Amino acid sequence: MSLIKRNDLVPAWSNLFDDFLNPNWYDWSNRHYSDTNTTLPSVNIKETADNFEVEMAAPGMEKEDFRVEVNNGYLTISSEKQCESKKEDKKGRYTKQEFCYESFSRSFTLPGSADTEKIEAKYEKGILTISIPKKEEAKPKPVRQISIG
Repeated sequence: MSLIKRNDLVPAWSNLFDDFLNPNWYDWSNRHYSDTNTTLPSVNIKETADNFEVEMAAPGMEKEDFRVEVNNGYLTISSEKQCESKKEDKKGRYTKQEFCYESFSRSFTLPGSADTEKIEAKYEKGILTISIPKKEEAKPKPVRQISIG
């Protein structure tokens, strides 16, 4: 048995219109863009026995462009960058000038097993890597044999 959406005003057409106007068809939202219409950097998050690792692809940036914060159980990675290209002719008028402003902010909920006092970050070759160690009590313990007496 399947559930079908129903519109009592125009029952013959209701499913056709409901299916055609499904939000998935016309969802052109900016969910991959920041408020300034710049692309949000993609992330990879992996877990090992000892830590969590967040990798953020951000080529063309410098380590000084990033701000990494831990607050109330959230890890927030943000950046705000302004640049401008100055091209002037002999009279001092601009023949071409481009301003740019880029910003983003991404937040992640930290698990209770994260040791927030020992988080480290580095930026190399366009990848920001944040290492979040696990608390000792959260790390898996090796199998221990118990002798039978």
